[in-house]
Amino acid sequence: MSWRGHFWTLGPFLRHSLLPPRVPEWERWETKLEDGVVGTLQLSGRLARGKASDTIVVILHGLGGSATSYYARKAAKAAADAGLDSLRLNLRGADREGADYYHAGLTDDLAAALGSNALEGYEHLLLLAYSLGGNMMLRYLAGEPDPRVRAAAAVCSPIDLERGARAIDRPRGFFYRRHVLNALKDIYRHVAARRDVPVPVSEAARIDTIELWDERIIAPRHGFAGAEDYWAKTSACHVLGEIGTPTLFVAAERDPMVPIDTVRPWLQNATTLRRIVTSHGGHVGFPRRVDLGLGSGGTVEDQIIQWMLAPT
Repeated sequence: MSWRGHFWTLGPFLRHSLLPPRVPEWERWETKLEDGVVGTLQLSGRLARGKASDTIVVILHGLGGSATSYYARKAAKAAADAGLDSLRLNLRGADREGADYYHAGLTDDLAAALGSNALEGYEHLLLLAYSLGGNMMLRYLAGEPDPRVRAAAAVCSPIDLERGARAIDRPRGFFYRRHVLNALKDIYRHVAARRDVPVPVSEAARIDTIELWDERIIAPRHGFAGAEDYWAKTSACHVLGEIGTPTLFVAAERDPMVPIDTVRPWLQNATTLRRIVTSHGGHVGFPRRVDLGLGSGGTVEDQIIQWMLAPT
């Protein structure tokens, strides 16, 4: 793995931690959904409204992230620069306020957001998802998406969950794995304060691999037989051919968290997607002026949004 991939993964994260990206003015967004196990759940997010836009960009974060993640903030700014509204969605539990936690194929959260009262007045919906959020979004698009969804984009998404988990569970993935697991354990701790959970918080705190997390925490809560069953049933790689919405998939050759060899075999056959593999950047972090070859300039987010707005 090239040092450049690590640099463009860690560098933007650290820089934006010290100097967070500017975002348009926003208001708290909430909606409710019914879950067959937990009951009524509340989702939250950050809604930025402009001047009577008929299009909104719905932004999904990655594993362990939230609506406040730096890349979600960058996406909201790019939407505002394009004259569009945006919703930075917290998947269930990510705001540390909910009674449940999400998984990679839990499309109910996205469906509830798109069907919420606050979004009913929009004529067009654009979906921009990062990392694990991209797998969820692609699964959603392969089903029966809201007919208002005009276009979508996934950035650095692990569409083969088994290969992705095993890759980050290798010794060289220790730093990234620990960072993600720390965030997941924090979500789990907040959920455990509100209801019963599969294993005690103290036991969950000792989990040190993604595979074991999926086996002990995700699978029992969401009805899977185990980690491998969860991966097999929710990986988007198996349904890419069922997506009819114009969709862009951006991957980085040097991504240290989602190695390119875990997604490239699936992308080669995903002819319904516009696929871009760039030699620049790392995991959801890119040089400011990297050219994706989409015919427009600006940041990666700027280019993606302009592509989604183009006639199809």
